[in-house]
Amino acid sequence: MENNSVKKKKTHLIDYRIFAPALLIVIAICIPLVIYEQRSLEVLNSIFNSIVNNFRWGYLWYAIILVAAGLFFSFSKYGKVVLGDPMEKPRFTLFEYASILIAMGLGSTIMRTGMVEWANVAIDPPFGVEAESTEALLWGNTYAMFLWSFQTFAVFVMAAPAMAYILHVRRKPLFRISEACRVLFGDKFTDGFGGKVLDVIFLVSILAGAAVTLGLGAPIITNNLSELLNIEVTFTLTLIVTVIWVLLFSLSAYLGIERGIKRLSTLNMYLAGGFALFVMILGPGIFILNFFTETMGSLISNYVDLSTYTNSLNMESTTRVESNTVFWFAYNLTWAMLHSVFAAKISRGRTIKEMILTYLLAPTLISWIATGILGGLGIQRFLTGDVDVLNIVSDKGEMAVIPEILSSLPLENVALVIFIVIATIFLTTTLDSTTYTIAAYTGTQNMSKSEPPRTLRIIVAAIITALALVLMRVGGLPPLEVVSGLMGLPIIVLQLLTIFAAKKMIDEDKAFIHNVRKKDEPQDKKRYSKVDK
Repeated sequence: MENNSVKKKKTHLIDYRIFAPALLIVIAICIPLVIYEQRSLEVLNSIFNSIVNNFRWGYLWYAIILVAAGLFFSFSKYGKVVLGDPMEKPRFTLFEYASILIAMGLGSTIMRTGMVEWANVAIDPPFGVEAESTEALLWGNTYAMFLWSFQTFAVFVMAAPAMAYILHVRRKPLFRISEACRVLFGDKFTDGFGGKVLDVIFLVSILAGAAVTLGLGAPIITNNLSELLNIEVTFTLTLIVTVIWVLLFSLSAYLGIERGIKRLSTLNMYLAGGFALFVMILGPGIFILNFFTETMGSLISNYVDLSTYTNSLNMESTTRVESNTVFWFAYNLTWAMLHSVFAAKISRGRTIKEMILTYLLAPTLISWIATGILGGLGIQRFLTGDVDVLNIVSDKGEMAVIPEILSSLPLENVALVIFIVIATIFLTTTLDSTTYTIAAYTGTQNMSKSEPPRTLRIIVAAIITALALVLMRVGGLPPLEVVSGLMGLPIIVLQLLTIFAAKKMIDEDKAFIHNVRKKDEPQDKKRYSKVDK
């Protein structure tokens, strides 16, 4: 009898009613992408181009609206609401908390965009600027910084207030989008088919996005390993790199947030800081400081222009900036709910204001510094003729130019090794956060009281890895990348729902009175108490 009980308990570690449909949908999407890759890519690109042409304004305004919503929640009465017991201290120190959010928010993508995005823009610049001119170079680095600005992180964090509230204040056992929307749609919708649809949409976007991220992150490592070890980039090398990653993020996910994700995130902050000093001291430090200052001036001066640029007057063509900005926001939307769910999980003891502003400011600041240093290094090497960056990007792709730029530094092997280690840890923290979040989301245990089962985290890690390897082997990642970007459209609806849900729950509970720290309490209140659970 006891064995049957144990077996039943293990069988129900995961809610197959939402996980199985999501996995089957992802597999169903992958099959035609694998069999008819070229044709699929043509069709998907055609759909995406239609969205760029007809709805680019919508993505731009949506990102701006989310920034406004973040400021509203932060500086209104809602910002002082504590996510948990008002007497409880935050789970992490501010440095640990910011480090985890930075690692999750930036990932290895900052290593790519910071190093080479300026080159893509310089080849195809906005505002009628001459291609490959010095003005185009400045616009390139300015745009690379803009990609990692307030709109991006507002997209990442604005579903977090609702998710954190149901977990830490209302202490709901299921940590899901549908549960957050219960206050809007009622019990029948949430517990029925409608709630399952919301949860499946979330999981499909995350599974697809995670597989793409692992697939796109691999070339950052393999190209640099190829330069370091003087070997060719092959699928075998990609497989070895991926297996190492799997071991790392599976171990980290297995250890959990405290012993795994937190330690890796804080370690990477120190490593990234050391690498920045390495580049500044042994590389063109003075040029980087001057160019960073000029780029910041350009970003500040042109921030509104970039935030609203649709190139509407040039009806015959689209430059890199318009098309990539739409894709960037669409792809970020695919990850938005994951970032919010994970941010909610680690924000116990923080106020809504602290959670939102930390996510808006800390990753933004670090990404601007990273872009200033990495982009400044690449541009200086191009200007001096040490590395023909623009031609390499045009002929071989952006991944091929990264090791060329790093090899131009003194102690080139040291530079390559440090870069590889940082990129590896960045991707590891992103993927272990992903596996942790999916496990928490699909698990059946009470997430307000426990961590997701370790077995479930490893299962999720294996599924993501298998999807990524199959797609990399058959060359199916490019169309799936476009698919993951297109899936940002339904996420817009989910995100807006959670924003309204957060406001409604807080208003219903009057949490801005009852669930605040003593110093934030209204003067006419002699005491405060927790929200009635």
